[in-house]
Amino acid sequence: MRDLLDWTRGRQGEMTGLLREIVEIESPSDHPPGVQALAARLAEPLGALGLQVEQVPVAGAGPILRARTPGATRPVMLLGHLDTVWPVGTVARRPVRIEGERLLGPGAYDMKGGLVVASFALHALQARGRRVPVTVFFTPLEEVDCGPYRELMKSEMQAAAAVLGFEPAWPGGAVKTQRKGSGSYLLTAHGIASHAGADLSRGANAIVELARVCLELSALTDPERGVSANVGVFHGGLRSNVVPDLASAEIDVRFRTLEDGQALGRSLQALRPRDPRVRLTFEGGIHYPPLERTPQVARVFAAAREVAGEMGFDLAEVSTGGASEASFAGALGLPTLDGLGPDGDGAHSLDEHVLLPSLPVRAALTAGLLLRLTATERPAHA
Repeated sequence: MRDLLDWTRGRQGEMTGLLREIVEIESPSDHPPGVQALAARLAEPLGALGLQVEQVPVAGAGPILRARTPGATRPVMLLGHLDTVWPVGTVARRPVRIEGERLLGPGAYDMKGGLVVASFALHALQARGRRVPVTVFFTPLEEVDCGPYRELMKSEMQAAAAVLGFEPAWPGGAVKTQRKGSGSYLLTAHGIASHAGADLSRGANAIVELARVCLELSALTDPERGVSANVGVFHGGLRSNVVPDLASAEIDVRFRTLEDGQALGRSLQALRPRDPRVRLTFEGGIHYPPLERTPQVARVFAAAREVAGEMGFDLAEVSTGGASEASFAGALGLPTLDGLGPDGDGAHSLDEHVLLPSLPVRAALTAGLLLRLTATERPAHA
């Protein structure tokens, strides 16, 4: 195992160079040309490994970058996303820079660093004469909505022996063995408009009724169970002298178990305004299932921790509230581990950065874990 770490540490400069280059390729979810340009750049090193590389079109978005070991059955899936939350023009305002051991730039931590780790893990194996069956699957819409390709992604997952997610590590280096699921709802109150001065009683105030409902909704939050319901956006009204006939609220829900997520949805549907003249409508639902720490997930983590130990460092695990496409693999009952990307901090913030020394460590960890999961490891002297 240590030979893998020695190899990747000798390539930290190359990894840093690739990371800098792809951070400068801006790829927000809503900018298909940028996502396509990033996919094309990453296709080069994957193709050099002898993988079958293709860009799978996605309606209204950039492509999926998919690369497969020819003829492989039950490969390990390397899952990541090409898109970021940062709009085009962010790099011009916040150029990529290196300060000591940190590379700062929009999307560096979430999750272009993980794309670099996945690529160099495969190159490390090839350089040491070791090959494993893999499917690389980098998606274009993780930050907003994986709906257009969800079924294809799940089909690829079901064909895999295990799924490794390259979202960033938890600050400090822990991998992620639990994630909350998430959902979003649009609640709309339909009332009756009237003149607020001359004819107040004739109206049915949609804002007031929806506000009451939102207070009840917020009370569904239970931190001990890991359940939350957050009113994030509220719209309503035209003028102060008009009783509003329309108001809407956007709700984010999080939950540790799918059962709790479904119960939250039922509770939202059961909410009623006090004024019977006001009607509530609901749109939305669960977008990402939770990643629960199943025995399958625990086994992959144990294998990763064993590999880390053989390389001379400890590996911790955490539970996080953020959603990830890797959660779909966990929900399918597959051996899954997420957070194999580099250490750093500041996802979606102005301080977003990657700790550069963690790049080779995570690449070596991934390479060793691939060997362990596919039972193809050979002694270092072989």
